[in-house]
Amino acid sequence: MPTLSWKPKGQNRVVYSVTKSITTIGADRGNDVVISKMDLQPHHARLVFDGRDFNVSDADDGGVIHVNGKKKRKARLNHEDKLEMGSAQIVFSMFDVPAAREQGPDRDAAAMEALRKLQQFSSNLMHQESPVELLDELMDAVVDLTGAAKGFLVLFEEEAPVIKVARNVHRENMDTAVAELSDSIVARVVETKKPLIVSDAQNDDKFAKAESVINLRLSSVMCVPLLERGKLLGLIYVGNDSVAGLFETSTLELLNIFSSQASLLLQNALLVDDLKMRATSLCEELEQQRFGEIIGSSPSMMEVFHRVEKVAGTDVSVLIGGETGTGKELIAREIHRRSQRARGPFVTVNCGAIPESLMESEFFGHVRGAFTGAVANKAGKFQAADGGTIFLDEIGEMPLSLQVKLLRVLQEHQIVRVGATKPENLNIRIIAATNRDLEEEVKAGRFREDLFYRLNVVHVDLPALAQRGDDLVLIAKYLLNRYAEEFGSKAKGFTPNAVIAMKKHTWPGNVRELENRLKKAVILSDGNMIGPKDLDLGEGTLPQIQPLAEAREEFQRKYILDVLAQNNGNRTKTARDLDVDPRTIYRYLEKA
Repeated sequence: MPTLSWKPKGQNRVVYSVTKSITTIGADRGNDVVISKMDLQPHHARLVFDGRDFNVSDADDGGVIHVNGKKKRKARLNHEDKLEMGSAQIVFSMFDVPAAREQGPDRDAAAMEALRKLQQFSSNLMHQESPVELLDELMDAVVDLTGAAKGFLVLFEEEAPVIKVARNVHRENMDTAVAELSDSIVARVVETKKPLIVSDAQNDDKFAKAESVINLRLSSVMCVPLLERGKLLGLIYVGNDSVAGLFETSTLELLNIFSSQASLLLQNALLVDDLKMRATSLCEELEQQRFGEIIGSSPSMMEVFHRVEKVAGTDVSVLIGGETGTGKELIAREIHRRSQRARGPFVTVNCGAIPESLMESEFFGHVRGAFTGAVANKAGKFQAADGGTIFLDEIGEMPLSLQVKLLRVLQEHQIVRVGATKPENLNIRIIAATNRDLEEEVKAGRFREDLFYRLNVVHVDLPALAQRGDDLVLIAKYLLNRYAEEFGSKAKGFTPNAVIAMKKHTWPGNVRELENRLKKAVILSDGNMIGPKDLDLGEGTLPQIQPLAEAREEFQRKYILDVLAQNNGNRTKTARDLDVDPRTIYRYLEKA
């Protein structure tokens, strides 16, 4: 087990065993390693195990660290590296210091071989497509280190032991894994969470009469727990049925050191595999709830999708309404993609982004000499969309003078270029979108009524993001995965409070606002989970869980008051409708 050791003035050497993935060092008593009266900062440094290496870095601004005489802000540690923090001289060792010194050179060589195999396993973990496949390699290393004839990796799934790997000395899988394990020995290690060695099982006072020992004719057995913060993840079990006394205490210690570090790597391997499975599951879930490029399964969006499917195969004009950022262009593209014009062009025009003086030329084109600067004939957006679909975004921004000409296009399917006299025939479909209430614009005289009815043959109204229920979280997960991959971020999900904060936010900018907030959070966040602060949202709070009786009482009270309101306060009728005693109504009224 890795250790940190130092010698306070006038005292014996202190040895600290490193058992956590993050170990804090400093003068403050809240640290894992407390070194007081030696000029250390309150929170001087931290030691981090990343699954492969141990790294030391400063914690406070004044936390100066020297590694082997060189000043470092952060450094990867090797066996026997010397650290200077304040006046403390600290030695980092990959192994338990007393044990390593007592066993001599052979012990050190074996320990170094164990470390080498762990490092190789960790390195392979970074590049393996399926981390679980590396478990065979891990058990082969255990069998080699101990000289055993067979080795087993047992992991707990839903609190039940499951044999994940069974390997023999020839690096082969064992088909009879369940029959090869001693239930009695495994049960003892599960109960005590301590390593166990049985040098001669047939003559052992505790296990000689065990049915599994007799049936299997066991000789030498070692079993060590895989622990993570006191929680039993599983077991490593090795044995040899033909040699008694094969395993010694030193071998058990070596296996225990190996397993204590392997448990961290194993947990990482299983976590990576779990994340991949979740990612695959999320992709499948997204595919099931995807409508083209649009994600959603809320009732309001299902109604939108139904309308799109109905209208896509026709050539009628469609007016898409909705707040800014709700995805109107995506809906327009999906209508085009599902139509018979899908092979034709899809041309987008933002009516609010073109200066009014240039709008007619941009829409319908011009001929040479039509105005100053018209040095050649030019086709407009409508000609570019011939045979396909033109999407007029923000149609409410179009000036009245151009609305007249657009109406002619809808009626006659012809356009006339600026400066020309001859009309040109067009085969196009028009889809328009607006975030304005065009009916109000018509009443105010800012939009032509005849054009409105020409455009609004079928109306598709997109709901705001805040009205789409669980679609919000689904879209957020999709965008998080996309941006994390794009920007190389390790962000994998949202904290519960972040989900609550997102649901509470009104999202005035809708999906576009969600995209911007998530992009910023992914770029700036250092953690695996995105929180409310990363999204610049107020802190969400988990709803308080009430006892069932209180929740039932609250529901009944609210329901009775609602029915009473429907009955205009008539208590007798309310009691009759609810089939309860009138006194029940009075009781709840007293609580109101």
